[in-house]
Amino acid sequence: MATTSQSVRRAALLGSALAALGSLTACAEHRADTAAQQLPAATGTRCHTSELRASVGRMDPGAGQRNFPVVLTNVSSRTCTLHGYPGAAFVDASGRQLGPDPKRTPDEPATVTLAPGRSAWAGLRYADPEVSGARAATPAALLVTPPDERKPLKVRWTAGEVPVGGNASSVFLTAFEAGSGP
Repeated sequence: MATTSQSVRRAALLGSALAALGSLTACAEHRADTAAQQLPAATGTRCHTSELRASVGRMDPGAGQRNFPVVLTNVSSRTCTLHGYPGAAFVDASGRQLGPDPKRTPDEPATVTLAPGRSAWAGLRYADPEVSGARAATPAALLVTPPDERKPLKVRWTAGEVPVGGNASSVFLTAFEAGSGP
């Protein structure tokens, strides 16, 4: 009979342990559900072209270089994210691309979360054509394409000539950072 009593005790102890484990699991699931309800539904979803406005900040010259912040601002009513680099192309008045696509600098892209009204910027840099001797053209606009999107935003270009060919004609872009420029 002592053997039976010991078996019953083990079964009861095992049952109690399983019940406690079930309660902890249910509690953890409830906490996860509650946390998910507290976060805005759009957090973590990428920004789409239609939710953004593009602009180009003031030139920051330096040692034969021209540097500009390319800024994307969230104009939607939801929070969204940008990760990586923008696409960019200088175009003439007819929309024809001038020069090659910009090169990406070797950055470690981070995800930038944009609440409504907030901005992220990427650096646009090239050698001043007057200094470098590169073949140059004056674009009508800069097309800026958000990461993982296909439709660009058009920004009127007012900063003069850009390199489009020859020596030192490369244009460089950095990955997005939070804010509107350096």
